[in-house]
Amino acid sequence: MTPDLLARLQSARAALQPVALLTRLSDGHQCLWPEDSAPGALAEAAETALRDDAARTVTLDGEAWFVHPQNPPLRLIVVGAVHVAQSLVPMALPLGFAVTVIDPRRAFATEERFTGVTLIGEWPDEAMAALRPDGRTAVVTLTHDPKLDDPALDVALKAPCFYIGALGSRRTHGKRVARLKEMGHGEAAIARIRAPIGLDIEAVTAPEIALSILAEIVAARRGAALARRVPAAEPATA
Repeated sequence: MTPDLLARLQSARAALQPVALLTRLSDGHQCLWPEDSAPGALAEAAETALRDDAARTVTLDGEAWFVHPQNPPLRLIVVGAVHVAQSLVPMALPLGFAVTVIDPRRAFATEERFTGVTLIGEWPDEAMAALRPDGRTAVVTLTHDPKLDDPALDVALKAPCFYIGALGSRRTHGKRVARLKEMGHGEAAIARIRAPIGLDIEAVTAPEIALSILAEIVAARRGAALARRVPAAEPATA
């Protein structure tokens, strides 16, 4: 790898920009997609490798190319160190998510309750801005407290997160929608929020709710039909 290519790869990593390292196996020539142009079939292979998080070898005009995806970390940001979060976090870790729990209430966000994850005790808007959620980030708000959930959702809706979910009933979400509109968010942006959060499996307990949330996150990431929601009529706020 040339010093220039290495510098560009490091720059992409620092910017949380997904890129694919393309190596022609016959002579070791390398390029970085999409910064460098590539023929259609090779570009398609790079796009697929990034989507699936899996390296592959493709042949183009008789030449074999190794396509190595260089994705940013897969992240889950949880706002609210509550009971559902205690079930959600250990389920997410084996799936490859780097988990961050945000909660300024220090009595909730403790290492005893959340092992092996990053805990942030700042207010959600400050913490979210520092974390810079990207297209490999899922954001889940669980506190039921607008002072904590709304600022986090405000930042998430301005970012390309692949999943945004908020705990609460349809009635609660109707009030949330009104507040987010007052903050300047349009209907299309607000429609990105999965609420009520999680797949509809009639979940009741905290572990069941956590399971429904994580299943929907995985479905959204993989583009599964299961993750597509039919828009519902706006709930009453009275």
